Amino acid sequence: MASDRERFEFAFQDRYRMPLSLLGIRPGTACVVVDEEGLTIRFGPWRLHSSLDNVRDARRTGPYREWRVIGPRLSLADRGVTFGTTSASGVCIRFATAVPALLPAGWPRHSAATVTVTDPDRLVARLTRDATPHPPPSASTRRLPEVTIGAQPP
Repeated sequence: MASDRERFEFAFQDRYRMPLSLLGIRPGTACVVVDEEGLTIRFGPWRLHSSLDNVRDARRTGPYREWRVIGPRLSLADRGVTFGTTSASGVCIRFATAVPALLPAGWPRHSAATVTVTDPDRLVARLTRDATPHPPPSASTRRLPEVTIGAQPP
């Protein structure tokens, strides 16, 4: 695990600066930080924190439909959270264990977070460098029977 601290700024699309600022989301209050403490997303009054061991993977995504990405958003399909400031591109970060972010009570917990940072490729590289390998969520823990091909030993 790397011990250096990296800060990733959100990419604010001009037409959304004013509406987002009414929610307390501005360049000075929105960032992603990756360090030895883990991954921290700050988005105005919203926070998400996860250890780097909990990051399953990260990939670049987008472009997005504006009505699905701007602001803090909850996906009803997979309970993922989006912290969006532009429709151009971002990073989808998936977690091994779901984490809280939108509500102070810790519910709902989110299996993924999408962030629209200025340098998505650098964030993906940092998170995949530090990520701990996890089995896919649908992987079965059952052991398959052994199959022998060819002659059996005497």
